[in-house]
Amino acid sequence: MTFFSAKGLLEIVILGKNVEMGAKKKEVYATVEVIAAKKEVDNTSLDAAQKKYAKEKLKEQGDHVVFGDLGVLNFVVLAKSKQDYKGAEKLRKTGAAITKKLNDAKLSNVLVKSISKNDDALYIVEGMALSNYQFLKYFSDKKKKANSLENILVEEGNISSKKTAEMWSVVEAVLKARDLVNEPQSYLSAPQLSVEIQEMGMYAGFDVTVLDQAKIESLKMGGLLAVNKGSVAPCTFNILEYKPKKAKNKKPLILVGKGVVYDTGGLSLKPTANSMDFMKSDMGGAAVVAGTLQAIAKAGLNVHVIGLIPATDNRPGGDAYAPGDVIKMYDGSTVEVLNTDAEGRMILADALAYAKKYDPELVIDFATLTGAAMRAVGSHASVVMGSADEKVFNRLSEAGNEVYERQARMPFYEEYGEEIKSQIADIKNLGGPTAGAITAGKFLEHFTDYPWVHMDIAGPAWVTSPKGYFTFGGSGVGVRMMFEYLKNY
Repeated sequence: MTFFSAKGLLEIVILGKNVEMGAKKKEVYATVEVIAAKKEVDNTSLDAAQKKYAKEKLKEQGDHVVFGDLGVLNFVVLAKSKQDYKGAEKLRKTGAAITKKLNDAKLSNVLVKSISKNDDALYIVEGMALSNYQFLKYFSDKKKKANSLENILVEEGNISSKKTAEMWSVVEAVLKARDLVNEPQSYLSAPQLSVEIQEMGMYAGFDVTVLDQAKIESLKMGGLLAVNKGSVAPCTFNILEYKPKKAKNKKPLILVGKGVVYDTGGLSLKPTANSMDFMKSDMGGAAVVAGTLQAIAKAGLNVHVIGLIPATDNRPGGDAYAPGDVIKMYDGSTVEVLNTDAEGRMILADALAYAKKYDPELVIDFATLTGAAMRAVGSHASVVMGSADEKVFNRLSEAGNEVYERQARMPFYEEYGEEIKSQIADIKNLGGPTAGAITAGKFLEHFTDYPWVHMDIAGPAWVTSPKGYFTFGGSGVGVRMMFEYLKNY
C-alpha cells in the first residue's frame, strides 16, 4: 500500500514484516529501529559492539542513538509503551531530528520498524513526515533546494498498517493546509481558494459547493460583501460536506473557517512596520476547515461534518467599507464599523448565522482573528471560548493535548458583551482597549443560537522560526487536533 503527499515529494510505503531489500526493491540507506525497553536492543540488527554502545548511550540520554558508517545511518529509538502526550511529542521531535540527519547526509530512503508490537513508533514517523515539508513552488531551482528524503518505508506487523494509513491521511492534510497558508495572494485569491478546495474535495471524497458573488448578494451576506468592497477580486462562500452513510451524528457538526486570503486592514490600514508581511496567512482558519474535511474523508471517519468558508481579501480600494459605516448582516442584525481591520469577525458572522439553517449539533469556528489572542498566550496555544458545554471543551482540550496543539480557555462573562454595544446599531465590531480576543468572541456569539466554540489560532498558525517538526510558514495547526476530536466523536 502506498500513500503520496499532495505535492508528491514524500512517499510512505508499508512493507511486509521481515523485509529483505533486494535489487528490485527500493534501496534502503537508513533504518530506524524502535524499541519499547532498553533490553530490546539485543533484538535489533546491530552487531555486538553496537548493542553495547547503544545500551550505554540510551542509559545516558534516554531517547535515541545514531550509528553511521560509509553513508549508512542506523537509529535506535526508545519509545516506551503507552506514552503520555508529552512523551508522544518527544517522539515526534525525535522523528524530526532523524529527518534532519537524513537530509544532512543526503539520504533518500529510510526503513522504520518496531522491534516489539508498539504503534508508538508512528509518532516518530509522523514527526519525520511533518518535518520534511518544504514549500518550493516559487524557487527557480527546486531540485537544488529539495530535501533528499523521498521515501519512508514502514515495516508492518508490529506497526499497524491501518494506523499508518490513518496517520498519513492526517499528515497529508496538514501539508496541504500548510501549502494553502504559504501561497501568496498574487496566486491565492478568494476564487482560487475555492478552486483549491474543490480539488481537495475531488481528491478526498467530500462535496463542495461554491457560492459566487451574485449568489452572496442575493443572500444579503452584508458582512462578507462589505469587507470585499475594496477588493479587485470577487468574494466566495464555500460549503464543504462529508456525509458518510453510517454517520454517528444525526445532526451535522459544522466547522467555520475565516478565509481572508490577504489582510491590509482596509482603510484602517495596519500601522506597524512589517505588520502586513505575513498577512497571506489570514486564511489559516479556512485551511484548518478544508484540511480537516480532507483528512476525515480520506480516513473514512463515520461523522457528518459541514465546513463553511467565507473568502475575500481586505483592501483599501476606492469603494472600500469605512469606519462609521453601518452594515446590515445576513441575519438582519446591524453592525457599526469602528475599524475595518476587524474584518474577520464580519465575514465569520455571516457564516455563523448561515449555519443555523442546518440545525447543527455543534459549531466550531477557526480564525486568525486577533493580535490580542497572540499577546495573551503567544504561539504555544490557541485561545478558546464559547457557549458549548463543559464536555465539549474538555474533549477538545484532550484532543489538543494528544497531538500537542494545546488550548487556553478564556473567561466569557456576560459583562464582556457590554463592550460591543453601539450607540447607533445593534452592535459594533470593536470592543474596548482590553480583552480584545474575548470581545471579538462576544461579537461572534451574537450570531449563534446553538452550541458553539470559537478558536482563535492567531498565535500558532504561522511559524517564524523552524522548530521541531514545524517548518517556516504555515503550521497547519488545528487539522490534527480536529481529526483527533472527530475520530473519538
